[in-house]
Amino acid sequence: MAVSASVRHDHQPVYVLHTYPFKETSLVVELFSRELGRVAAVAKGARRPRSAMRGMLQSFQPLLGTWSGKAELKNLHSLEWGSGLLLLQGEALMCGFYLNELLLRLLPREDAHDGLFDFYGLTLRVLASGGETATTLRRFELQLLQQLGYAVPLLQDEAGQPIQAELAYDYQPERGACRATQAQSGVRLQGKTLLDMGADDYNDPLTQQQSKQLMRMLLAFYLGDQSLHTRQLLIDLQGL
Repeated sequence: MAVSASVRHDHQPVYVLHTYPFKETSLVVELFSRELGRVAAVAKGARRPRSAMRGMLQSFQPLLGTWSGKAELKNLHSLEWGSGLLLLQGEALMCGFYLNELLLRLLPREDAHDGLFDFYGLTLRVLASGGETATTLRRFELQLLQQLGYAVPLLQDEAGQPIQAELAYDYQPERGACRATQAQSGVRLQGKTLLDMGADDYNDPLTQQQSKQLMRMLLAFYLGDQSLHTRQLLIDLQGL
């Protein structure tokens, strides 16, 4: 019986999300690919001191990867530098690791999201340039959930009525904004916060505060029992 040829992907735009040891001298590399989504591949011999690939396995850098294989765990053949190297330091570096952990926990394997890939690259560039970190994280968290198909309605309430800036709402996962009652359920928000988020406007301090509460609640819901180690570090350090 003939054996089907291994599927090969050459020079694909990727980022390294995470690596971990595999056997004695190799690494499993979790890649975020523009055309194929999250891909896991073995970098054979990458733990050897003289490995040509070892120095390429850096997070947050635009890379071009070549791999092959039909199984879930591919074989990584090569990595090349992409366009424009990025330097994340301090708080921005921790935020970058937070983005990577979100993608590892929420993004299914081999489920392409080219728009999310591009937004991830944009977010890294904003962080590297010294952009305001809290607002940058809120934008990415919202974009991530929306790109993955989780409904986060911001302009209409659960009954389909337009959000009114002066009213208070209780926001619940998979339900959306409900007119606030004495028996609070979900996160209590001002309508203006939802409208600001829908307009990508985070200038109001109250919007900054309430959008953080909203995204923290939604991510906890969709992550389930999975805890985010980097999220707790960000909270401990800066309250992000």
